[in-house]
Amino acid sequence: MQQLRQHLDQQTYLELVKEAQEKDRYYLFALINGEEVLSVVGFKPMTTLYYGRFIWVCDLITDQVHRSKGYGERLLQFVHQWAKDNHYQSVALSSGLQRTDAHRFYEEKMDYDKVSYVFRKTGIC
Repeated sequence: MQQLRQHLDQQTYLELVKEAQEKDRYYLFALINGEEVLSVVGFKPMTTLYYGRFIWVCDLITDQVHRSKGYGERLLQFVHQWAKDNHYQSVALSSGLQRTDAHRFYEEKMDYDKVSYVFRKTGIC
């Protein structure tokens, strides 16, 4: 996760995960080989007027050393099955503009559609 969320120190990361789990039903799963974390996915169930009942993938990362081995695909397929088992209609995610390899993975390998841009305003408080 540190490779994806480089701006977070360990304490802040743990605090945010705990808060997200308590307030937003955030789920965190990993593929692990022995003691080595290969890939991680974090997601939460949501309901909006636009998407209806859906799963929002907040975090998906495969360790740089282990990319292109199918681990991200396995975790997203797990999320898809979790969504289906829990009666959610779709899965959505956001990906940084610079992550072109990830975009190719989502669109070509995982058959996701690019449906919007995400906008953000910072410095509110």
